Amino acid sequence: MATPHSTLGKATFPTVPLDDAQAHDSTLSQGAPAKTLFGVLPIKRVIPMDVHSVMDYANSAVYGGSALMTSCPEARIAGLVLAGAGTGVSLMTDYRLSLAKVIPIEAHEVIDHAWGLMAIAAPFVLGYWKKAPVIAAAHVITGVGNIVASLFTDYRAYSKRKR
Repeated sequence: MATPHSTLGKATFPTVPLDDAQAHDSTLSQGAPAKTLFGVLPIKRVIPMDVHSVMDYANSAVYGGSALMTSCPEARIAGLVLAGAGTGVSLMTDYRLSLAKVIPIEAHEVIDHAWGLMAIAAPFVLGYWKKAPVIAAAHVITGVGNIVASLFTDYRAYSKRKR
């Protein structure tokens, strides 16, 4: 029997329909495990995907809040861009707390690392680390936290569950 497919550009990702038991599963680590980052990653994955997804939205809230709390235009722009990008990716990732399951979980993991690096670099690249040091510190700390959390997250695709 053929399975329905969702597409993102030219890539095709098979989806497996959920049975009643899977649809009502409330465990935090569920779904098909993602492939390891770059083929190998010797770190034990202890953060459930659902916890990570809440952390994604919380990180976006930190960046959005930082944009509202500063009068420094560079810090405000960085906060808004980071918040918008984080929320947008989270809303489209193949995990339980998203609206559209478009971005594969493996791509989300790579995006998490890039997003964290951007948050760390932003205060220095845009030059607001001296003008708004508290906001800069919040961006750097949240960026580092995002990368570390990503390394320990048990990424699981929501729509590609095993039967």
